[in-house]
Amino acid sequence: MTNVIACIDGSTASATVCDYAAWAAQRLDAPLDLLHVLDHSRYPVTADYSGNLALGGREHLLQELADLDAQRNRLALEQGKVMLEAAHARVVAAGASEPSSRQRHGDLVDSLVELEDGMRLLVIGKQGEEHNGVGAQVGDNVERVIRAVRRPILVTTGEFSPPQTIMLAYDGSETTRKGVTMLANSPMFKGLDCHLVSVGKSEDLQWASDKLSDSGHQVTRAQLEGEVEPALHAYQQSHNVDLVVMGAYGHSRIREFFVGSTTNKMIREAKVPHLLLR
Repeated sequence: MTNVIACIDGSTASATVCDYAAWAAQRLDAPLDLLHVLDHSRYPVTADYSGNLALGGREHLLQELADLDAQRNRLALEQGKVMLEAAHARVVAAGASEPSSRQRHGDLVDSLVELEDGMRLLVIGKQGEEHNGVGAQVGDNVERVIRAVRRPILVTTGEFSPPQTIMLAYDGSETTRKGVTMLANSPMFKGLDCHLVSVGKSEDLQWASDKLSDSGHQVTRAQLEGEVEPALHAYQQSHNVDLVVMGAYGHSRIREFFVGSTTNKMIREAKVPHLLLR
C-alpha cells in the first residue's frame, strides 16, 4: 500500500481531486497515480447489432453503426488522454513529484479493486461526470466505490484549501480506533489540530484523546447529543473544520449513516472533504 490514486474524469470536480491528491501525496511522501477509466457501459469495445431485427439484412447500416461506435470510442480515448495531460500538469504545478498517468477501459469499481494492493489512499470527487453540475447530488459511481474499495477514500468537494484542522467522528468501534492510530502516526495529518467528536456516549474517548495528544496533535474533545448527521455537520461548520474523518460502514450511531441511501445523505451535505475509513 504505497500510492495515492486520483480518479480523473470530465467533471468539474477533477481539478479539486488533483489538488487534494497532490497535497496528500506530498504529505505522505508517496507516489501519485492519475487514473482515467473509460466506462465500458458507455463506450463498449465492440457492439453487436446482429440481433436488431428492425435493420433486417441491411449490412451497410450495421457496418456504419459499428464504425460510428469505433470513432466515438477513439474520440473518448483521446479526450481522456487530454484530461490526464491537464491533470498531470496541474499536480506537477502543485508540487507533486513525477506523477504517473494511466488509462483503462472497463468498470471504475473493478479497476480500483484491482489496484487496491498498491493503494494507500484513493481520492475521488463526490460528483462524477454522470452528475456534473447537478447540485450536490452524489455520483452513482462514487457510492459504488465507497462500498467496494477497502482502503481510505478521500471524497473531495468544493475548492481546494490545505487542511489545518481535522475532525474524527469517533464511536469506539474497531474502525475508528484504527482511525485514531492512523491520525496519530500518519505524516498526512502531522501538525494539524484535531477535534475528537462523538455523538452520544462513546467508550475509550479518553484513550483516543491521549493517543492523539501524545502524537503531537492539539486535541479538542466534544460529546454531542441529537441526530448524528446534523450534529456532526453543525459542529464542523461552527468550528471551521477543514476535513472530516469517519468510518464508512458499521452499525454504530455514527457509521450507520454510511449504509444504503444514507451514504448519499451524509456526503451530499458535506461542505468539506470527508476521509472514509474501512
